[in-house]
Amino acid sequence: MKYKNVMRTVTAAVLAAGLFILAGCSGHTESSKETQESCRDENSVVVVMPPTSEPESGFDPAFGWGAGEHVHEPLIQSTLTVTDEDMTIGYDLAKEVQVSEDGMIWTVVIRDDAYFTDGEQLTADDVAFTYNMLRTSSSVNDFSMLEEAVAADDFTVEFHMKRPFSIWPYTMAITGIVPEHAYGSDYGIHPVGSGRYVLRQWDKGQQVILEANPDYYGEAPGIKKVVILFMEEDAAFAAVRAGQADLAYTAVSYADQMPEGYSLLSCETVDNRGFNLPSVPARKNEEGLTIGNDFTADVRVRRAVNLALDREEMIENVLNGYGSPAFSVCDKMPWYNESSEVSCDREEAERLLEEAGWIAGADGIRTKNGMKAFLEFLYPVGDSVRQALAAETARQLKEIGIDTAIRGAGWDTAYDDAQSQPLIWGWGAHTPMELYNIYHTVPETGLAQYSPYANEMVDQYMDQALASADLQDSYEFWKKAQWDGTGGVTEQGDIPWVWLVNIDHLYWVRDGLQVAPQKLHPHGHGWSIVNNVDKWEWIKENE
Repeated sequence: MKYKNVMRTVTAAVLAAGLFILAGCSGHTESSKETQESCRDENSVVVVMPPTSEPESGFDPAFGWGAGEHVHEPLIQSTLTVTDEDMTIGYDLAKEVQVSEDGMIWTVVIRDDAYFTDGEQLTADDVAFTYNMLRTSSSVNDFSMLEEAVAADDFTVEFHMKRPFSIWPYTMAITGIVPEHAYGSDYGIHPVGSGRYVLRQWDKGQQVILEANPDYYGEAPGIKKVVILFMEEDAAFAAVRAGQADLAYTAVSYADQMPEGYSLLSCETVDNRGFNLPSVPARKNEEGLTIGNDFTADVRVRRAVNLALDREEMIENVLNGYGSPAFSVCDKMPWYNESSEVSCDREEAERLLEEAGWIAGADGIRTKNGMKAFLEFLYPVGDSVRQALAAETARQLKEIGIDTAIRGAGWDTAYDDAQSQPLIWGWGAHTPMELYNIYHTVPETGLAQYSPYANEMVDQYMDQALASADLQDSYEFWKKAQWDGTGGVTEQGDIPWVWLVNIDHLYWVRDGLQVAPQKLHPHGHGWSIVNNVDKWEWIKENE
């Protein structure tokens, strides 16, 4: 009965979108190869994303479009730069990027053949307007380092900085340019851009329809129409079984079911899961909130926890094999330090605990001075994967004598709870700022934002990275913040966070649809998959 109800919902949504004009395409509960061939439009694709991918505030960069879970290559708006497949910087609107020796002025020369979809030419004035507007109004991205953007001439813009910020090109890669003449309060609903696609229709809660921009300055998209449906996991799978989607996200729980006419695409990611370990002793702050944890304040305990975990076993048990071990928040990135990697070594973990005075009792659980070795792992309510990771982590740690429990928490309390207990987090972005935001202290407290930790040397390396005059040179400072041979945030150092797995992003792909190679997906199972939808193509069997 549940499946039939889901199918009614799916069919109604797809019919409302006007996707299947041919008779019989919407009525099947099982997809046949012949039906799929007859329904296929070789100039278009139907993509299913989770409801969380729909931008609540519309397609406006000021409210997060193009960043976070909406990160993408230029679709509706163009960006100055892009991230290449190896996560280094490439150009979109930019033709040339230079930075002054003191890092205080970035000069960007832009192309002169970009036009907004209303026919107006994109100039440096639009770039300056966009950045100055975002500096004061962005609700997602941080532009506090920007003093002012100035149009030096029609096609040259200067960014005057308050402080050096070497990774500015990564900010430029997620900042869509909006037109000064056509920007207003309803821009997110009716965006005017210069990217590869035009937003033709948005039915909130249901679908988005994109059509190729005929005046795009780059190579014309091969896929002319992209229909994006927003559905929960069970409805997405039902749409695939009914042959009503060309590509649809899915979860590991569906990965072994293999609907007829589809194959499973697994995309490598930096969408990692890990947990914090408060690194200072417990105390109460002025608001009465507990800060720190007496058990995890000992670095030997934190190292033991990290060494005790078998990440490969975790990937098999929780992710059905669809993932990779995580050792940092920046695995596989140009600024990743391979010193972060460890192998499961429970013998060494037990030795460290014993050295720290935690002795196993008759029940196998360790105690010290009458205190039990105990950790309660929190996970966000409603996230089954993080719940399963919490349970698996708890199970593995009991093997070295640490008693454990798991508890679901809402985000209204989770941030506060994580100041004293481990919480299963999800991170992963195409910028070194992810490392900074997690480990760098904040002036108000002298501790890191998400979990109590402080190391002046780590702060200094990250400050040096941002102040570097050369982006490539800055990567080495980010690496040293992780481990410089004597200290850092890795296993040999302070280990205030333990990283578990990078979760593969899974999609059902209709036979005949060739999805272009994907670069590493960031956190969020959404828009990244359509980064290069313009390069997808339909392949006939005899080709």
